[in-house]
Amino acid sequence: MTVQDPTTGRTRFVVVPASYVFLLRETGDGDPAGTEVLLQLRRNTGFMDGHWAAAAAGHVERGETAEAAARREALEEIAVTDLDLTFATAMQRTARGLPIDERIDFFFTARSWSGEPRIVEPVKCADLRWFPLSGLPEPVVPHEAVVLAGLRSGDLPGLTHHGF
Repeated sequence: MTVQDPTTGRTRFVVVPASYVFLLRETGDGDPAGTEVLLQLRRNTGFMDGHWAAAAAGHVERGETAEAAARREALEEIAVTDLDLTFATAMQRTARGLPIDERIDFFFTARSWSGEPRIVEPVKCADLRWFPLSGLPEPVVPHEAVVLAGLRSGDLPGLTHHGF
């Protein structure tokens, strides 16, 4: 999507910001291979339906911080609050050929929260399940799979890119 800059008259692209929350838990043995992530199965959203994705994610609204958006989305989508958010990475990505093709995504993890995660929007979410980071389901939303791989290996950089 592009807009015309009223000051210069030049056309500029619009960057769409979004926040993602990966809830993580340990299976009990302390081994990094024992880390599980909560994923949702997308449906009826018009984007990557039939793919597994972060349990909570969505656009950052005007005047909202990325962290506030993450907390709001977690409440709206899986009914959890009081997330102990840890910043994981920012991803600059593009999806050539789509109407909106420049994005900045803020990924957070949370290892503690209040409430039992549940599906709040069944029209958009077909399933909600815990998976080992070492054994993710197929298919996972591609740009999210990049982040999950970095979380699994422990070498996720602070800035990532996808689609360039």
